[in-house]
Amino acid sequence: MAEQKRDYYEVLGVEKSADEATIKKAYRALAKKYHPDVNPGDAEAEKKFKEASEAYAILSDPEKKRQYDQFGHAAFDGGAGAGGFGGFDFNTADFGDIFGDIFGDLFGGGRRGRANNGPMKGANIRTSVRISFEEAVFGVEKELELTLKDSCTTCHGSGAKPGTTAETCSKCGGKGQVVFTQQSFFGTVRNVQTCPDCNGTGKVIKEKCPDCNGSGYIANRKKIQVSIPAGIDNGQSVRIRDKGEPGTNGGPRGDLLVEVMVQRHPIFQRQDYNIYSTVPISFAVAALGGEVVIDTVDGKVIYDVKAGTQTDTKVRLKGKGVPTLRNKEVRGDHYVTLMVQVPDKLSHEAKELLKQFDAQTGDTLNAAKRVTGAAEAEPKEKKKKGFWK
Repeated sequence: MAEQKRDYYEVLGVEKSADEATIKKAYRALAKKYHPDVNPGDAEAEKKFKEASEAYAILSDPEKKRQYDQFGHAAFDGGAGAGGFGGFDFNTADFGDIFGDIFGDLFGGGRRGRANNGPMKGANIRTSVRISFEEAVFGVEKELELTLKDSCTTCHGSGAKPGTTAETCSKCGGKGQVVFTQQSFFGTVRNVQTCPDCNGTGKVIKEKCPDCNGSGYIANRKKIQVSIPAGIDNGQSVRIRDKGEPGTNGGPRGDLLVEVMVQRHPIFQRQDYNIYSTVPISFAVAALGGEVVIDTVDGKVIYDVKAGTQTDTKVRLKGKGVPTLRNKEVRGDHYVTLMVQVPDKLSHEAKELLKQFDAQTGDTLNAAKRVTGAAEAEPKEKKKKGFWK
């Protein structure tokens, strides 16, 4: 018994009311996912690829779509040929437009009709710079030394030996693209690819410039000044216009992208535009209140601690955080966690004074003894008040 076919709309995952563009988009996604060249040796993927292709061949044709909507699969049972999925003849379908895109993506070719020999912007160059935490907060000027390409002064960027000129590429006829054919389940498919001989420029240099070897550019070491803005965070980049790779065919230069690496700070931690730190305070200051010195990115500040402050108390120093990138006059806050320090070394006199202090503030040193004494006295109390009289 023959396998029952799935509904074509279900295969493509579209509604029955879907327009031509929606059907094409759905099929293109499935074709790229299940194409045999992407899934070599996968019989299930090949089956789904053919199933989707059959559905697209019907639903992309207005007349066939009308027949399918009216009669279902029965509309084409009588015309089953030898090839294709389930007897369907793929040679009757037009896949030229969509497969110009799909095969271009799969095999590295360009999209149909795209011109590659026009002016093109040069590639961006990426580098990095390491700065301190304070430099990230307030901004800094840094000097980088990089190898950059400049137009060759001998050939003025043409790449050709002085007195000669580049010739039109014979392979692509100066178009920068070549057309090749690809055999698929659907017959012969035309695809467009960048010309391998001229790399899309449409020109071939027969006699190369001796100074730049035909590239048209000379590499030189240069020093570049980079302005790191106040408030920049770790991993963010600064863009310097027109300091990247030279363009082709008269196109502009690319950009220089400088990634900023911010060093860790021994005291401060940053979150967005706020700074966090921990400050130790003595037991005396916590209990009686007093002034403590807090380090900030702006320097040391004096903070008045209230009497009875508990450990892990958090205080806010408004406007002592990181400036925002949009406006360096607008800053975040600095949040400080106060930690009460317990001394680990005490003199005999200090210990005696601390015992006296404890006796006056709850006698916590003898709390366990009081609980133990009460537990031992409890049976005696029961005996006096019990049934032993």
